Amino acid sequence: MPAEAREKHPITPNIEENQQYLNRVLGVGVSYDMGVHECNIGGMRCLLYYINGFANSDLVTMIMRDLNDIKSRELASDIIERLYHKYIPFFQLAKVKNTDEFVDQILAGQVGIVVEGETAALMLDVRKYPGRNPEEPDLERVVRGAHDGFTETLVMNTALTRRRIRDDRLRFEVMQIGERSKTDVAIAYLEDVANPDLVQELRERLSSVNVDGIPMADKTVEEFIIGKTWNPFPMVRYTERPDVATVHLMEGHVLIYVDTSPSVMITPTTYFHHVQHAEEYRQTPIVGAYLRWIRFFGIVASLILLPLWALLVMNPDMIPSSLSFLGIKKAAHIPILAQFFLAEVGVDLMRMAAIHTPTPLATAMGLVAAILIGEVAIKVGMFSPEVILYLAVAAIGSFATPSYELGLANRLVRLVLLILVGLFGAPGFVIGIAVVIVILAMTRSLDTPYLWPLIPFNYQAMKDVIIRATMPSKKLRPSIVKPQNPYRQ
Repeated sequence: MPAEAREKHPITPNIEENQQYLNRVLGVGVSYDMGVHECNIGGMRCLLYYINGFANSDLVTMIMRDLNDIKSRELASDIIERLYHKYIPFFQLAKVKNTDEFVDQILAGQVGIVVEGETAALMLDVRKYPGRNPEEPDLERVVRGAHDGFTETLVMNTALTRRRIRDDRLRFEVMQIGERSKTDVAIAYLEDVANPDLVQELRERLSSVNVDGIPMADKTVEEFIIGKTWNPFPMVRYTERPDVATVHLMEGHVLIYVDTSPSVMITPTTYFHHVQHAEEYRQTPIVGAYLRWIRFFGIVASLILLPLWALLVMNPDMIPSSLSFLGIKKAAHIPILAQFFLAEVGVDLMRMAAIHTPTPLATAMGLVAAILIGEVAIKVGMFSPEVILYLAVAAIGSFATPSYELGLANRLVRLVLLILVGLFGAPGFVIGIAVVIVILAMTRSLDTPYLWPLIPFNYQAMKDVIIRATMPSKKLRPSIVKPQNPYRQ
């Protein structure tokens, strides 16, 4: 039944009317997991509504045991008020006065109590969501440091953040998105640090979302926030690490938590936010800078190594004599450009197969792929050894990219550059690189320049990107987030 129809139906003193309406709306007797328990509290008839799997049976049993001891004379009048203020020994308690709110809370996992003769009902938040422990995320592992990660439960994710920021100015604004899913979405920010205009803009964009539901959670929310775009580069940064989320909160970013998703969205973000990793800050500054430079090299290699080598091979006169070894020693039966595309497709197939292969079989699948696709394909003349070598280096560079979304975007850019090199040679390569840079320079994520601090140039921020500075030397927050309080120390 639509929400607007339920809003007009208040809770009435007639418990039979309430029961008939609620049973029909909630599907009691039709949905096996929806339950109602009839009982007497102080001689008054009561209805206890719940969903199997959400309600904590131990807490509910304890509360009902206390309610069964209430005498009728103790509830002579104002039953709801007396239960609320005196007789229910539970702190997460609320009153509702219409069935729409009552139904929404029941569907969210709470337990509701309807009392005969009363025009309000009580809601007990005794939810115990099914979920997993906060384990370290696979995509953001570190050698040193915390090994906990966000889960699919919003309450646990906010608690993991609160554990690291014990500040009374940390805010979590919760709203529900989806007419049917009613998914909880929280906007997190530091009240005296974050840009209030950005907070208000995100609040308005989320409030304007009008859709049945968001079963894909954070990715669906991102598409509503960012809007329609064909740009493959990620406009927000995802993280499953509470420490990374906390660092960005204290810098002045605004985070979006979506229930049922273990990832948190960081806004606003730039290209250079996607090339940093927590491991760099778990080592000494010089080691962290070295790791960052190696990662930068891998990212650049994943972008231009294959197109540049293809350009040199297709134009041997461009290869200096000192680099003559870069050419192909043994030609294959397939044109060089086709080799690259077949190899790229093969790598992506192996990557997807590894994701969908059960863990005990993943190693065997990798060995089969390496032997059959690599060794045999070279021996039969399908691929040149150099193609496999350079493709492997580019693939390693993609896997070394901290942001999974950025790695996929770089792979698409690499394919486009290969096509341009095959069609137009050196001019195609130069034009392709220039077009990518122009597109990135024109891109804005929530009105934030995507290539900041390179374009527009900011010396201090660019130095922090290139060199992993010590934390005591970072006295200012990034200016790009327009923080209210620019000073860290």
